[in-house]
Amino acid sequence: MNNQTIVQRDLSVLWHPCSQMKDYDPRSTDPDALTLIPIKSGQGVWLEDFDGNRYLDAISSWWVNLFGHANPIINQALKAQLETLEHVILGGFTHQAAVELAEKLVEITPDGLNKCFYADNGSSAIEVALKMSFHYWRNLGQTQKTKFITLENSYHGETLGALAVGNVALYKETYAPLLMDVISVPSPDCFFRDADESWEAYSIRRFADMEQTLARHAESVCAVIVEPLVQCAGNMRMYNPVYLQMLRAACDKYQVHLIADEIAVGFGRSGTLFACEQAAISPDFMCLSKGLTGGYLPLSAVMTTDSVYQAFYDDYQNLTAFLHSHSYTGNALGCRAALATIEIFQTQHVLERNRQLALAMAKATERFKEHPHVAEVRQTGMIVAIELVKNKQTREAFPWQQRRGLKVYRYALSRGVLLRPLGNVIYFMPPYVITEQEIQLMADVAWQGIQLAVQD
Repeated sequence: MNNQTIVQRDLSVLWHPCSQMKDYDPRSTDPDALTLIPIKSGQGVWLEDFDGNRYLDAISSWWVNLFGHANPIINQALKAQLETLEHVILGGFTHQAAVELAEKLVEITPDGLNKCFYADNGSSAIEVALKMSFHYWRNLGQTQKTKFITLENSYHGETLGALAVGNVALYKETYAPLLMDVISVPSPDCFFRDADESWEAYSIRRFADMEQTLARHAESVCAVIVEPLVQCAGNMRMYNPVYLQMLRAACDKYQVHLIADEIAVGFGRSGTLFACEQAAISPDFMCLSKGLTGGYLPLSAVMTTDSVYQAFYDDYQNLTAFLHSHSYTGNALGCRAALATIEIFQTQHVLERNRQLALAMAKATERFKEHPHVAEVRQTGMIVAIELVKNKQTREAFPWQQRRGLKVYRYALSRGVLLRPLGNVIYFMPPYVITEQEIQLMADVAWQGIQLAVQD
């Protein structure tokens, strides 16, 4: 069996996510047509297709794979769990892996997050946090609190509640008639700072918009939801931790919850285990998924406080109980994979090694800063983004129809590197087991791809 055989099969039955399937039609004569790549196996940072071609997974397979494909520690933990329990309903029952993981998450997340509620993917975690915040205020008799504040350019998932509190038009516009109204505040995205302005100064300046919005709407607002430090699907735009410090203080002042969406930036991506640590804050809700299981299985968790938990602690008939559930909530295999992932963090000095890898990524991408079609190279921990523009001085963007990022993607695949640009933003978010030599390969291929893509 080879790649072409599998591709022909898939096209007849399988509808792929975040894809225009016409792009992959093998009958297409479009010069930008794409080919689906069936993957046979993975090992470390490498994926291999059925023809023996290898691809360096520079995006951790949608930001989930932390410690490489087929990681022996996680593999062994899952094999052992398979021999005892694969799944059990978490309504009225519990199991060892779920309890152990909840205890471990309480231990490693910021102070005060003492309760763990499971769901089964990132969007579901956001839905849980939104509903839990609203329901908390309802249980306290503050039924006027029905709104949420979000940042422009934010992304929190694609179920309807999560989509509503996001702000990336590409995902949201089509479904706007189905979505609840939210209050959007300008982002502290430091791409727009003045030429001589620091990230910190710009983030402080931008917080004035949030302060004014909270002052005006606090009585009707349940929570503010943010992606700490990096707006990942929003072109990997970044901001300074001081914004989170000011936001935490303002949420306390105006009696509004703070929801930290650490789904993409948690578990070491930002340079610390959780991005909130860099601001030394604890949110009221922290949403976790993606890297939680090391990229193995869908699982998410919402961490929250004792005070939120107590607001739901009542006689069942009073309708204060939180009745949100998923069939696979707290799945035993997912919990065991998550425990193995956290064990790797705690036994292998991962964050210390990541700091060295982050320095290697910075060094490998230093030359991109002088490229005539690169507006900015930005980095937060193990995330590097390179923003392509038509005009470096004015930062005029390439027209989206030109699909310059797609050209980089196609070239990189031909050189054995999996990049998946966000529009005209090329980014690296590799597994933590990558070597410095592989980082250099990743950067060299991206450089060559950009050279090709920006040609008129």
